[in-house]
Amino acid sequence: MFEKVNDKVVKVDVGRAGGVVARTGAMLFYRGDVAFAPHQIPGSQGMGGGGLMRMAGRMMAGEHERTMLAQGNGEVHYGFAGLEVQVVQIQPGATLRVEASRLLANTAGLQSSIVSVASSGGGGGGGLMGALRGAASGALTGQGMFTTQLSGQGAAVLLGHGGFLELQVGGPNPIVVDPQAFVAAYGNVQTELKTALSWRDAVGRGSGEAMQLQCVGQGVVYVQASEEKL
Repeated sequence: MFEKVNDKVVKVDVGRAGGVVARTGAMLFYRGDVAFAPHQIPGSQGMGGGGLMRMAGRMMAGEHERTMLAQGNGEVHYGFAGLEVQVVQIQPGATLRVEASRLLANTAGLQSSIVSVASSGGGGGGGLMGALRGAASGALTGQGMFTTQLSGQGAAVLLGHGGFLELQVGGPNPIVVDPQAFVAAYGNVQTELKTALSWRDAVGRGSGEAMQLQCVGQGVVYVQASEEKL
């Protein structure tokens, strides 16, 4: 599917991939008969309920990059802002959760949804309460309120500053990372934000010294070699 041309560019045969969804502005050039159309991320609309639910829906839509669907027969090259790329092969039964700003592209056949950052950890849940808990977590860590979840069979391309580290999750000890360096988690990985300092000390500090992301389960966590936001 996706093939790395170098550390910052990938190419893909759109026909063989069954279509590709990529962030707007990521297409560098293509060969062949390829058509592009705006693409709506499932879950970013239709959040009913009261005012808080509608507010959460607007935040959800606002935190996700606009995307384009490429279809047809041809080869498209993708890259964005000179950032490093990482290809992740997604197998049935596994889930990829990735920060919206750090997702370059994915094959269109994958099931895509938007979840609260709190729903991938213990005790937060989705819905309004998960959204509000995610908002509080995001305010402290600099992460977004929501994250993109991909499942099924296909591939996705991640973006990062300074290259990637692939950390294996499993065994008796959790992996603990700086939330600002966190890019994605693949497999059966649960994430939970932990406060490393007192609430008074933590306010106004977005670094991993104040808040830490604990990762448990089985799978891989992708970390960029930087705390810089995309």
